[in-house]
Amino acid sequence: MTAGLLIAGTTSDAGKSVLTAGICRWLHRNGVRVAPFKAQNMSNNSVVVVAPDGRGGEIGRAQAMQAEACGLAPDLRFNPVLLKPGSDRSSQVILLGEAIDTVTAGNYRSLRPKLAETAYATLTDLRADYDAVICEGAGSPAEINLREGDFVNMGLARRFRLPTLVVGDIDRGGVFAAFFGTLALLSAEDQALVAGFVINKFRGDLGLLQPGNDMITAVTGRPVHGVLPFHRDVWLDAEDSLAYGTTLGRPGPPHGREWLRVAVIRLPRISNATDAEALAAEPGVRVHLTVEPGDVADADLVVLPGSKATVSDLAWLRETGLAGAVLAHAAAGKPLLGVCGGFQMLAESIDDEVESGHGVVPGLGLLPVGITFAAGKTLARSTGSGLGMPVAGYEIHHGRVTAGEPEPLLRYADGRPEGAVSGNVYGTHWHGAFESDEFRRRFLTAVAAQAGRHGFTVAPDTRYATIRARALDVLGDLVAEHLDTDALWRLLEDGAPAGLPFVAPGAP
Repeated sequence: MTAGLLIAGTTSDAGKSVLTAGICRWLHRNGVRVAPFKAQNMSNNSVVVVAPDGRGGEIGRAQAMQAEACGLAPDLRFNPVLLKPGSDRSSQVILLGEAIDTVTAGNYRSLRPKLAETAYATLTDLRADYDAVICEGAGSPAEINLREGDFVNMGLARRFRLPTLVVGDIDRGGVFAAFFGTLALLSAEDQALVAGFVINKFRGDLGLLQPGNDMITAVTGRPVHGVLPFHRDVWLDAEDSLAYGTTLGRPGPPHGREWLRVAVIRLPRISNATDAEALAAEPGVRVHLTVEPGDVADADLVVLPGSKATVSDLAWLRETGLAGAVLAHAAAGKPLLGVCGGFQMLAESIDDEVESGHGVVPGLGLLPVGITFAAGKTLARSTGSGLGMPVAGYEIHHGRVTAGEPEPLLRYADGRPEGAVSGNVYGTHWHGAFESDEFRRRFLTAVAAQAGRHGFTVAPDTRYATIRARALDVLGDLVAEHLDTDALWRLLEDGAPAGLPFVAPGAP
């Protein structure tokens, strides 16, 4: 094998992450020692990985999902560079799990050579450890303004001679134009590595699509290696919160007589919105992402999720009227949950000289705690209990509870308190806590009663880990059934075919 393949896309959210995961799952089921890799990710959805030396570090959640598809524990090497946007103009830079800088578009360029060399060295290391490494690109390789210094798309492919597949989302329309335009804006050297295309999210009669497949092959000299159908079970671990629709997942019918309606506020700098996915996996729980105060008023449970910019997102809540809707919801005795940044917003005060530099600002005042931001980031995988049930999760936050002694929502395994509860208002710094099945069920039962949904009954047998594994198997099945797997084997074993034609005009 050449031990490598790059999955590029016509756009962000074209399907790169899920196609990479599906190929990883397919190879894993065929006995190949395979690993995922994304040289640089830009996402506020991350997970904590414990390195061999015991330190905690962050990688993109999508790469953790892809690792699971490979039958592997997450590894810092799977995503050596992670950019976490804190505003429209700046991002925190995570290098091999550790925050090293905050950059703007201007000073990022001076840091990029160091990031590139780290990414190249990390992929070299992975290729020595695994039979195959399936690499995911970022955005589109045809973003011509970003071509100089690129090390995640075709820059990576050139460095390692990686055969490349370009995936496009037909749901967006114009997929064939996107395929042609992507190829035609690449240099001759890059085009020589693009071996074909994959269509994602197709609905309908494949026969009606075939003339388009034939024509794109005729004008580019490259085949469409497969057409993946739209599948409703593929919705977990979205890399970008904008990838979510308004309703998470495919809510199953209630186990009892009533639905439980959950409104998750889509903050401008929302992070780890994936926390709500575990709630959405429960039958009879409809999880709705929203920016509308009216949706908050109609909800049974409101969730303030994590944020990469707690203070500015709190200001946005106030500017949009959502803060008033949240306060009215809580005043009506209906349940409210804050996770990480959302928990911090519920505090009486927030002292932030680190993330925003605003100093002390008033919180929503719904939990009797004060939050202070520390320069060092808490990065940990944590275990303990909550509501009398075992809980596991992970922590990624600068904020610490420095005032107040509230009733805790959770306790660490050593008995230390974590989070807060005040009547119908709940808060925790732990991400992933609701993936613990018994705790999630106990929590949903409690909040349904507080919301007056006495006809809601939690299902006794939902297993979130099983749902995740099933989704990964669906991806593996889609690859096995709808992609030209013989062609995939050839690309992995032999690389891109020789003599692929150049499509004008090429890179500017």
